[in-house]
This record gives sequence, C-alpha cells and structure tokens, in this order.
Amino acid sequence: MTPGPAQSLDDGRVLRGLRNREALVEAIITLNEEGVLRPSAAEIAERAGVSLRSVYRHFEDMAGLHEAAAERQLERIAPLIVEVPPDGPLAARIEEFVDHRARLLETNIPVRRAADLREPFFPELRRVLDGGRRMLRDQVETTFAPEIDALRGADRDAARRAADLAASYEAWEFLRVYQGASFDEASVVMARLLRAALAAD
Repeated sequence: MTPGPAQSLDDGRVLRGLRNREALVEAIITLNEEGVLRPSAAEIAERAGVSLRSVYRHFEDMAGLHEAAAERQLERIAPLIVEVPPDGPLAARIEEFVDHRARLLETNIPVRRAADLREPFFPELRRVLDGGRRMLRDQVETTFAPEIDALRGADRDAARRAADLAASYEAWEFLRVYQGASFDEASVVMARLLRAALAAD
C-alpha cells in the first residue's frame, strides 16, 4: 500500500524530530569538548541549529538531556575499552593495560569534567556515571585477578581499591590537569601506582 500524503508528512516529522534530538545530544558533547563545561539550554540549541523550544520538546528537562549525552559518550568510548586477559607476566599486563586505559581516559577528559560538575544535581546522570565506574572497576579486577586473589582479608580489599584508584579517571585528571603531567608522564605514574597497589614493587 502506497503511503498517502498525511502519512508521508507524519514520517517526515518523526525523522526531523529524531534528527533534532540527535543534534542536541551531539551539541552538548561538542561544547564540552571545546571547554564549555556548563552550556545553557540556549547555547546547546544554537549549536544544534534548533530552536530553544526544541530542547524541552525532546527532553522533559535538562537532566534528561545530560543523561542522554552521558549515555552517548559511553557508546562513543566503548571501542576504547579493551579487555586485557589475566594471564602472562604482570609487567606485560600492566604495560598493555595502561596503554589502553590511558588513551580511554585522555579521550574522555573534557566531557567527564563537565559531567562531574552536574553529577551532584542530576540523579539520572549519576546512574550513568556509576555504571561507567563499575565497568572500569570490573576491568581492573579481571586483568589483575591473580594478584588480587592471592591476598587475603583486608590486604585483598585494599589492593583491589588501590588498583581501581590508580587507573581511575579521577587520578588521571589530577595528573594531567592539576599536576600538568604529559600523557607519557601520567602513563608512567599509573603503571607505578598499579605495581605498588599489587605489591609488585
């Protein structure tokens, strides 16, 4: 059955709505990457090339837009999340792990800094960020399971937490942004912290 004019019009509206929604999500991420950490709804709409009214047509509130942007960013960086198997020499595993984790964290710095400013005020955003933290923590615990599992009690728990912290976004941001370490320097520090956390020094 050939669609009539009314159905074609409706389909066009739906597609335009989806494009506008995507444009808003991409706009807030792009602004964050350019250093605009707290863009207003008007700034986001302008960058997306849509009306301010469109922001609230596609999202119930700004919290919904921030949540959608956080989920999109997780999708974008997912290919950089590479699992390092828990076998082979520890030194080789640390080197490979740091190579992948450092590139992941570096890519995410601008968007994550913006998200950190909003997280205390938006529970939906907190949920997405907590999911990302769990994913990164699980990766650490999988890659270094032989060393962590060899410990007992409080030592085991401390090693697990220390390794997670050593490879965290928070530690990477401190090194790169506040200490002014280069990418290579920060990578060396991460490797050193992991060796210490795993009692390998």
